Amino acid sequence: MILGFSGSLWSQDLLSKQEAIGYTLENNLGIEIAANNTEIAENNADVLNSGYLPSLTGNAGATFDRNNAEGQLANGEVRSAEGVETRRYNASLNLNYTLFDGLGRFYNYKSLKEELNLTELQARETIETTVLQLFTVYYEVARLTENVENLRQALQISKDRLERAQYQFEYGQNTGLDVLNAEVDVNTDSINLIQTEQTLRNTKRDLNLIMNRDLSNDFLVDTTVTFVPGLLMENMLNEASENNVTLLQAQSGMLINEYGIKSVRGNFLPTIGLSGSYGWNRSNNNNPLAFVLENTSTGVSAGVNLTWNLFDGGTTITQFKNARIAYENQEITKRQVELGVERDIRNAYETYRNALYIYEAQKKNVQTTLNNFNRTEERYKLGRATSLEFRQAQINLLNAILEKNRAKYTAKIAELAVLQVSGQLLNIEF
Repeated sequence: MILGFSGSLWSQDLLSKQEAIGYTLENNLGIEIAANNTEIAENNADVLNSGYLPSLTGNAGATFDRNNAEGQLANGEVRSAEGVETRRYNASLNLNYTLFDGLGRFYNYKSLKEELNLTELQARETIETTVLQLFTVYYEVARLTENVENLRQALQISKDRLERAQYQFEYGQNTGLDVLNAEVDVNTDSINLIQTEQTLRNTKRDLNLIMNRDLSNDFLVDTTVTFVPGLLMENMLNEASENNVTLLQAQSGMLINEYGIKSVRGNFLPTIGLSGSYGWNRSNNNNPLAFVLENTSTGVSAGVNLTWNLFDGGTTITQFKNARIAYENQEITKRQVELGVERDIRNAYETYRNALYIYEAQKKNVQTTLNNFNRTEERYKLGRATSLEFRQAQINLLNAILEKNRAKYTAKIAELAVLQVSGQLLNIEF
C-alpha cells in the first residue's frame, strides 16, 4: 500500500497551524513594519499634533553697549563722557492660542484620525496577505511530506519486486531482463524520492523565513485538512461589502478627501486668536547725561487678534478646486474597487468549487487505481501478470495519490483565497 504515514516520522516536533500563525504574527518582518507604521499614525492622530493646544515660548536676551557721549545742558554747560557702558536684560513668556481658524484645524484632526484608520487597514491587509502566504507554503510542506512518504513506500515496493525478480532469476523462473527492469525502476523511484526530499527541505526553509525563525529548524506539519462548510457566493458578496480590506481602504480614502475639502474651505474664513505675555526688562548705564541710570520693568499683556486673508492671489481657490477633483477621483476609485472585489470573489469562488470537485474526483480515482493495483499485485505473485503490468499499476496508483494530494491542498488554498477576498480570513479557525 502507498497510503498513510509510518510512525517514525513523528519523532520530529510538530508545527501546528496555530503555532505557525503565532510565530508569524509575532516575528514576521513585514508585519512588524506595518505595526510600526500604525504607531506612527497613532502619534500623528494624537491631540499633541492636532493644533488644539496653545503654544508657549520663552525669550531671553542681553545686550552691552560702550559709547562716548557729549551733551549740553539747559544752562549752557557742556558735559562729556567716554566709555559709557549700557547693559540691557530682558526675559518674557509668550502664550498664543487659536480660538477659531475656519474649522480647518477641526477637519485636519478628523483627517488624521481617519488616516490612522487607513493605516490600520493597511496593516490588516499586510497580515491577511502574510497569513495567506504562510498557509500556501505550510500546505505545500504538508503536500510534499505526504508525497515523500508515498514515494518511500513506492521505493520499498520496487525493492521488494527487485528482490523477488532476483530470486526468480536464480531459480530460472524469469530472464535477466526482468531483473534489469526492476533495477531501473528502483533507481527511478530513488531519484524521485531524493528530489522530492530536497524540495521539501527547501520549502521548509521558505516557511521558516515567513515565520522569521532559524532557517535550519526542522519540523513536521499537520496534514489534516478541513473545509469551512456552507460557503455561498451571495454570503461572500454581502460580507465583502463590510469586511473586504481593499474596499474599506477605498471608503477611508473618500473620508480623508472629504475632510480635505472642508479643511481648505476653512481658509476662506477669518482666524481669531488670543495672545498673552509676561515680560521683565532691566537696563543700567553710567551715562552722566541720562536722567535714569537704572531701570527695571515687569508687566503682563494680553490681546485678541483677527486675521482674514481676503485675497491670496487665488491659491486657496485653486486648492479648493483640486481638493474637489481629488474627491471625485476617489469616488471613481471606489467604484473600480467595488467591481474588482466582486469579480475577485466570483472568480475565487468558482475556482474553489472546481477545486473541490476535482478533489472529490481524485479521491475516487485513488480508490479505483488502488483496487486495480491490489488485483494486479495478486496476479503478479501468482505469475499471471508481467512485471511491466505490475509496474504500470504501481505508477497509476502513485500518480493518483499524488494528484489527490495536490487537489486537496489546491482546494484548501482556493478556499482561503475566497475567505481573504470576502474579508473573513482572520475570523476562522485554521
